[in-house]
Amino acid sequence: MKLIYTAGRGARSAEQALAALEHRGGAAFDRVMPAVLRIVADVRRRGDRALRRYAAQLDGLPDAAALQVTTAEMAGAWKSLHPELRDALSTAAAQIRGFARRQLPRTWNASPRAGVTTGQLVRPLSSVGCYVPSGRHPLPSTLLMTAIPAQVAGVERIVVVSPKPAPEALAAAHLVGISEFYRAGGAHAIAALAYGTGSIPRVDKIVGPGNLYVTAAKRLVAFDCAIDMLAGPTEIVVASKRGRASDIASDLVAQAEHDPEALAIFITTRTDLAKEVIAEARLRSRSNSVAREALDRNGLVIVAADADEARAITNRIAPEHLTVDGAADLNWVRNAGSVFVGRWSAQPMGDYISGPNHTLPTGGLARVRGGLSVNDFVKLITVQQYRTEGIRTLGPKAALLAEAEGLTGHAEAIRARLHPGRSHA
Repeated sequence: MKLIYTAGRGARSAEQALAALEHRGGAAFDRVMPAVLRIVADVRRRGDRALRRYAAQLDGLPDAAALQVTTAEMAGAWKSLHPELRDALSTAAAQIRGFARRQLPRTWNASPRAGVTTGQLVRPLSSVGCYVPSGRHPLPSTLLMTAIPAQVAGVERIVVVSPKPAPEALAAAHLVGISEFYRAGGAHAIAALAYGTGSIPRVDKIVGPGNLYVTAAKRLVAFDCAIDMLAGPTEIVVASKRGRASDIASDLVAQAEHDPEALAIFITTRTDLAKEVIAEARLRSRSNSVAREALDRNGLVIVAADADEARAITNRIAPEHLTVDGAADLNWVRNAGSVFVGRWSAQPMGDYISGPNHTLPTGGLARVRGGLSVNDFVKLITVQQYRTEGIRTLGPKAALLAEAEGLTGHAEAIRARLHPGRSHA
């Protein structure tokens, strides 16, 4: 991990590093976009023929008939799991479902003035596609995190796609009652979900993390099919002045083991703690090659001049995962995907079982949105109803505003109600 100081001789290089962090992630798409463009266009034009070719070529699917996972396969995977793992998955599912239910927005209406009623309806999307990666590690947790909020929202059709899905992912699908699951991944799976093929009817929205090809494909289809966000490699920031080096380093290593491109940053005002964390992280990643590579490549320890600067840097980075010392720190947090408070709040708890979603904004996107939630699966439809006294009170003012904008037809539509017997000149 690289150690930098924001004050003294290192101030200029520290500022350059922070500026680069603020604009991280975008350039990587350029490298894969030509291949993604070709794959997406091919699937859009040729449908199943292209999808099955890519599934065989890139996912190693031996038989086209195996594209769709049967409910019997999912049930069998669930049955074959160790009882303790079944219990762990069931507990995680209950936690995620409970949190999503508390997040669900409500239908309401109000009467701000006599004769006027305004409000909102909450309606689920009709169909969603959940992308579940299956690269270095099986990710049943991602299936739970994407499918359960959709179920809580009331989405009727939930499609899961995953290349070479692990038995644990199939078991998780059975646990939550998924009936439509396809062995497909990468850009071709995203294209199939966005445009539809003979085997996979299109969906209204695609959610879930994936590799660079998946994320680039989501960006490409975003004008034709809604997406949740462009989620890149995992990110962690720990901002602490009194934490234990072993706790901090263990969280840095835990997130770094996701991907060699993972970003792991520790921000503090204490040089002694900074050096302890570097030593601990080196020790704890010794036998974890992926984490060690990520820490060597993207690990950063920042020693800030004071607490205010440390806080400003944290918000400037806008990390996916953020750990802080105590609840009082929540007052200064402005930009983060999910916040973990105190030494007992190990970040992997949020990856699996806390309840809040682990599909979170990366690349600085936490400046403008939070993580995946039940809100990503519903529409808020506004409603307004006027009675006679309401339009008499507000109608003349609205007509004046319409005329100020030069929209005389708007004004006349209002005045036709106010003076129903008057003919339009």
